[in-house]
Amino acid sequence: MKRELMINELANTGEWDVVIIGGGASGLGAAIESVTRGLKTLLLEQYDFTKGTSSRSTKLVHGGVRYLAQGNISLVLEALRERGLLHKNAPHLVSNISFVIPSYNWWTIPFYTSGLTIYDLLSGKYSFGRSLPQSKHNTHEKIPTVKLQHLRGGVLYHDGQFDDSRMGITMAQTFVDNGGVALNYTPVTDLIKSNNKITGVLAVDSETGKEYKIKAKAVVNATGVFVDSILRTDKPEADHIVKPSQGVHIVLDKKFLPSKYGLMIPKTNDGRILFALPWHNKVIVGTTDVPKETAEIEPRATNEEVDFILETAGRYLSEKPKRSDVKTVFAGLRPLAAPKSGNDKTKEISRGHKIYVSDTGLLTIIGGKWTTYRQMGEDIINKAVKLLNLPAKKSITRSLHLHAYKKDVDFSNPMYFYGADIDNINNMIKDEPFLRDWVSEDLQINKAQVVWAFREEMARSIEDVLARRTSALFLDAAESIRIAPVVAEVLANEFGYDNNWIDSQVKEFSKLAKGYLLN
Repeated sequence: MKRELMINELANTGEWDVVIIGGGASGLGAAIESVTRGLKTLLLEQYDFTKGTSSRSTKLVHGGVRYLAQGNISLVLEALRERGLLHKNAPHLVSNISFVIPSYNWWTIPFYTSGLTIYDLLSGKYSFGRSLPQSKHNTHEKIPTVKLQHLRGGVLYHDGQFDDSRMGITMAQTFVDNGGVALNYTPVTDLIKSNNKITGVLAVDSETGKEYKIKAKAVVNATGVFVDSILRTDKPEADHIVKPSQGVHIVLDKKFLPSKYGLMIPKTNDGRILFALPWHNKVIVGTTDVPKETAEIEPRATNEEVDFILETAGRYLSEKPKRSDVKTVFAGLRPLAAPKSGNDKTKEISRGHKIYVSDTGLLTIIGGKWTTYRQMGEDIINKAVKLLNLPAKKSITRSLHLHAYKKDVDFSNPMYFYGADIDNINNMIKDEPFLRDWVSEDLQINKAQVVWAFREEMARSIEDVLARRTSALFLDAAESIRIAPVVAEVLANEFGYDNNWIDSQVKEFSKLAKGYLLN
């Protein structure tokens, strides 16, 4: 997946069957669906793949226990099926994680056991395991740091865990493996029309400033919280169809949850679910659900959101985490479909996806969740094929193995998410032994991963490497700032750039990363 080759393909292609705007979960899912059905497909991303919402999730592939409580059975069924398919098609990225719900009231164990048994039954052949009541002893054994005062026991259930930004990169590679063309840092600046029908897009390569006039039979707007801006490029008076909702997560040291099990708090003060789960030798805790008026590419957590998470987690842990314990804090905006009722409670807005077709033929997809990206992609391409009579084959994505597919993965290996590509990285180290050197021993990142990110994963900056190729920024912001100069030197050597580029990159990344630290 080399950017220079992708640019060359863009320059030399006369017309595309499908152009997809947006390189997050929904855009990448649609791209894979399109190209594997024989359609000539181009994906354009304004920033980097999964730069927005899709790298800022709770890192769960799940059916949605909360949606079951809301009675949204169809969404739960869809998500549980897609969870199972993801586990089957990307076993190097998706793993089974067990959660424990601690119980401090006599009624909660039978209540949640019965509810989660329904959750298990709905998953059918895609089940990850049975939900079972736990004694006080077993609950404490599985969650050693759980608060013991008044603890009666707990309930164990299963769901899926993944690395969201690594999934996005793997999906981009899968798309390219199947003949697609994907470009980051190539914003769409305008839509091309003929007889009031969209016939293509104008896009600019941010690195060179060169503009491309791109012809397309179908254009898909999959830009997440930014879909309204594309819609208003098409029609300036278009209604807003997205209601952004901010979700915040904090990351703590493993000592707060020294376990392979996750902790699930089923009802917080604001009626949400809060998770604390092990992730890359750290603990991720979240999330919030706060309405936002405007979409931002780098949303920031508020003090109130952080304090809410700390306070809620502290009520269930023997050691209450403090602000000084937070390694990093990140926020993401969910692209929820704006409700017609005017309901501002975003936690009550459905996570199901919706597809809109403009008078000009622009196809737009909003809503949904990471777990259901494949179904979202299938639905939007089905709509495009039907609307424009495109010569597409049947969908094959239910059984499509993602790039670097590998079974029997050792998840204790810090490089597990590379799947079958681990062998290629190790061969690269044999040829260039200095690549074995640590960039960060604490985060288990070596120089080979930086070089691999440049050569094979289209990384263009320190941020691309440390945020979305290795997740370092989402694990420890201070450590990411510390190692930025080393990453810049390795990248500069690959690019052939000078010290001025290194200095500029380090300064730019450090400024960004400081926003992930608490004051």
